[in-house]
Amino acid sequence: MTLKHAALADATLSPLWLDDPAAPATEPHLIGRRQADLLIVGGGFTGLWAAIIAKQRDPSREVVVIEAGKVAHGASGRPGGIVSTSVMHGLSNAERVFPDDMEMLERLGIENLDAWRATIEEFGIDADLEWGGEMTVAARPEDIEGLRHEQDLHRRHGHDAVWLDRDQVRAEVASPMFHAGIWSRDRTGTVHPAKLAWGLKAAAKSLGVAIHEHTPMERVEDLGSSLRITTHDGSVTAPRVLFATNAWAAGHPKIRSYVVTMRDRVIATEPLTEEQLSRIGWRNRQGIYDTRTQLNYMRLTRDNRIVYGGRIGYYYGDRTDPAGDRRIEVYDRLAGYFLQTFPQLDDLRFTHAWSGPIDMTTRLAVHFQPYYGGKGVYAGGYSGFGVTASRFGARMALEMLDDTGVPELQLGLARSLPRTIPREPLRWPGASITIRALDEVDSKGGWRRAWIRLIHAMGFPL
Repeated sequence: MTLKHAALADATLSPLWLDDPAAPATEPHLIGRRQADLLIVGGGFTGLWAAIIAKQRDPSREVVVIEAGKVAHGASGRPGGIVSTSVMHGLSNAERVFPDDMEMLERLGIENLDAWRATIEEFGIDADLEWGGEMTVAARPEDIEGLRHEQDLHRRHGHDAVWLDRDQVRAEVASPMFHAGIWSRDRTGTVHPAKLAWGLKAAAKSLGVAIHEHTPMERVEDLGSSLRITTHDGSVTAPRVLFATNAWAAGHPKIRSYVVTMRDRVIATEPLTEEQLSRIGWRNRQGIYDTRTQLNYMRLTRDNRIVYGGRIGYYYGDRTDPAGDRRIEVYDRLAGYFLQTFPQLDDLRFTHAWSGPIDMTTRLAVHFQPYYGGKGVYAGGYSGFGVTASRFGARMALEMLDDTGVPELQLGLARSLPRTIPREPLRWPGASITIRALDEVDSKGGWRRAWIRLIHAMGFPL
């Protein structure tokens, strides 16, 4: 395949966030047998937040985390890093799934974000946090009506969501693709996800959490009063186990009935010069989502690179690290979207391109699956919006495991599951047709619109 955009030619096929000489050393892998009060399988955001919360609640509790690879080298080290209060993938999605619970979900989301920030400040985690806000922009004139509804939802639930007409939104960020926007200015911004994960790892260790990297789970045994998790060179026996495995869906065979491993592609530019920055404005440094059917998101980094993501994909068998995504040609279409968004930056080059697994469900938000008589709980399904919601997911999973009886356990989010999703060999053709429709519906319409409507009617709000 010929590469259409030469700006990609020399890009490193690895996440920008992990290209950092200050990355911490890995923890020794588990050797031998040990006991724990709480075992957490997975050292991503959910697992690390759960470890911290559990130790803060009870410093005497023996908490162990096992991570199959390295902390931040899974889904937690690959997202765009846009910070939001929502625990439901946005207000419109909350309205779709749990309209009766929206007020409480919004309150919990605000409390979660405030606690998320307080922990970062308490432990002095330097994660490049910037509080410039979050913008959703209409990529087509016909999207403006839906954006008005989104602003109304934000305002009804207490958010400082400012409407921007075409001239105003382009004054914020100069793009011919932006026809209107809403700017939510409270408790929103951007973060360096890998630095956040590394900081949470250090915080957990300082509290006495035992972390073992390069320690993949191989087997789960139900011993009646506890679970034994066997790894390559050891095992951990614990009365409570949190499966924070997200897109890997490990811990029980039925988890995959609710979770599809989609792929999200991301590219990052070289640092912009002051002159290049002047072409686009972006003085307030908001995180941005657009309304394309194949949604794109974008943000600035501390050193003024643009990180630009979107265009989901799927590989047969829910593969989490397919060889197909390690070809630079895969990112060519995304580079084209970038240049449609910022045609005045055609002199930029891309330095990094990467893909990562998204644990997508029909709910598009975290859910909880209890197994082994409640001794184990799976928490996942953030569908790409887990940077802050993962702390909420971790806390809720602990409330379930410890049977605390807090009121939020009565929410539909805690008591119900997303719709099941057909397993292979049915996933592959369905996903392939859907992705083609998403890629082409905005420009070609036709059968693609009918297919997207059908997918929505089946409970997949893509």
